[in-house]
Amino acid sequence: MDFRIVVDTREQLPYEFGCASVRRKLEAGDYSVEGFESQVAVERKSLADFAKTVVHDRARFAQELERLQTYLAACVVVEADLDAVLRGAHAETLRVVWPQTLLGSALHVSLRHRVPVFWCGSRPAARCYTEQFLRMFVRLQAQEAVA
Repeated sequence: MDFRIVVDTREQLPYEFGCASVRRKLEAGDYSVEGFESQVAVERKSLADFAKTVVHDRARFAQELERLQTYLAACVVVEADLDAVLRGAHAETLRVVWPQTLLGSALHVSLRHRVPVFWCGSRPAARCYTEQFLRMFVRLQAQEAVA
């Protein structure tokens, strides 16, 4: 089976993967896999975007999370290191949001919507995590189909 990542057309700064990809509108998330678009998705957030989303766009983000929670696998990747955020290393980005508020929001997303939030440390790490998350999903689906 060919593995091709689907990148949502609304994604502003798409990752460049080491595999084939195609741009197409997704119902939820920023990244999925061709043929599994309604089963797996990854929502990408820069730290600034995550902060803005959980503070100012809560209702819209909650709708996105409600769609994602119906998938077999979905997650949010944040392109930041949680330890650095909690130590105040991103004060210029988080002028209006307390670090503890971001942690609480991430936990709320994970527990209320059952969509885990992964603090990936950096954009390159989040890109790698996204690709491997999608690859592992497809691998597990293939194993289940054989069993």
